[in-house]
Amino acid sequence: MSLKGQRVLLRVSLALLIALSTGNAPAQEAPGLAPAKRKLDLYEPPNPTLIRPSEDPKRTVNGLALVPPMGWNSWNKFGCNVNEKLVRGAADTMVSTGMRDAGYVYVVIDDCWQVGRDAQGVLVADPAKFPSGMKALSDYIHSKGLKLGIYSDAGSKTCGGRPGSQGREYQDAHTFAEWGADYLKYDWCWTGVRKGEEAYALMADALRSTGRDIVFSICEWGKDKPWEWGPKIGNLWRTTTDIRNAWTGRVKFQIGVVDIVDLNEPLYSHAGPGHWNDPDMLQVGNGGMTDVEERSHFSLWAIMAAPLMAGNDIANMDARVGHILLNKEVIMVDQDGLGIQGHRVRDDGDLEVWSKPLADGGRALVLFNRGPQPADIAAKWTDLGYPQKMSAEVRDVWAHKSLGRKTGTFSTTVPSHGVVMVRVTP
Repeated sequence: MSLKGQRVLLRVSLALLIALSTGNAPAQEAPGLAPAKRKLDLYEPPNPTLIRPSEDPKRTVNGLALVPPMGWNSWNKFGCNVNEKLVRGAADTMVSTGMRDAGYVYVVIDDCWQVGRDAQGVLVADPAKFPSGMKALSDYIHSKGLKLGIYSDAGSKTCGGRPGSQGREYQDAHTFAEWGADYLKYDWCWTGVRKGEEAYALMADALRSTGRDIVFSICEWGKDKPWEWGPKIGNLWRTTTDIRNAWTGRVKFQIGVVDIVDLNEPLYSHAGPGHWNDPDMLQVGNGGMTDVEERSHFSLWAIMAAPLMAGNDIANMDARVGHILLNKEVIMVDQDGLGIQGHRVRDDGDLEVWSKPLADGGRALVLFNRGPQPADIAAKWTDLGYPQKMSAEVRDVWAHKSLGRKTGTFSTTVPSHGVVMVRVTP
């Protein structure tokens, strides 16, 4: 080859190399096929199967639980020792004590009600513990003006080792709907490598497919930050591991009331009507705390707009416990229609000020003393978003009495581990 021919070949080779490196190489055409598209024509929209469920524009909220759900759950007190007689007794008590009329309407049967599946794969309730079957029990609960809550798990097994719903989401959802379930608590044991958002979105879709309104409680303990993806998937989500029947401290997978408060409080901006942060069921009446601590527990759950699920033996609770659980003024704070979760507005070590805006323009105010001794705590109106010179009515919701009109500030002595909870109305 002549020198001139070598130079031409070199120029062609360089041009091809540049074209390949920039993606502008001429397309190769296979015999019988249409010419390949140029790169600029190859754009395709994202595959909808790869969109996160929470980001799917077609996914909508279910419109349920516009205020935090209230009811009773069997687990904290009875664990796996749950049976039909116990549940019927709880339903009767919720009516006779006034709990139903105060807002406690869900009767939630937690883990260990199920023993297996029949030949068609349908979940079977333990016939020894639930001889009438779930449909009959559901009918009884509904006859009392209450609603049925049921439990399952996103894994192959429940936390109690019973059959889980993984791989049978639609079948189980339709079974629950046929029984008349109004609420599903969906746990997170035996889930392997599943991702929370995928697992809960699948069951949410299964529940929606039944055509029945079923409040969906996401119980994955905050592992995958459900507050970031939960609002269009569920109605409430656990933010922590299980609650312990104690003021503070961890034992295995359980933590105390104050420990849960500190984990749940910073998430206040994620809560609202139809989607609530859930700091777990109440331990009021289970004997692990003092009366002062249990009042604080109930008050803090209420100002955080938490679901209020009693977890004690309500059929045998004494007047003291009933006085806490049935405090309608505290419940009104929890159930306020504005749906804003309260939070700390001042933190002076052991002494804290909490505020929750209310639908009438007022504020729920909690003065909280974590310390070992009684202490004076003051809240300034500016802490609550009010002008300092404003006059406002202050009402003690535990003493059920007016404390008069105050200007600029409210202060009082708060017992150790205690709260003073008031309603401030301009």
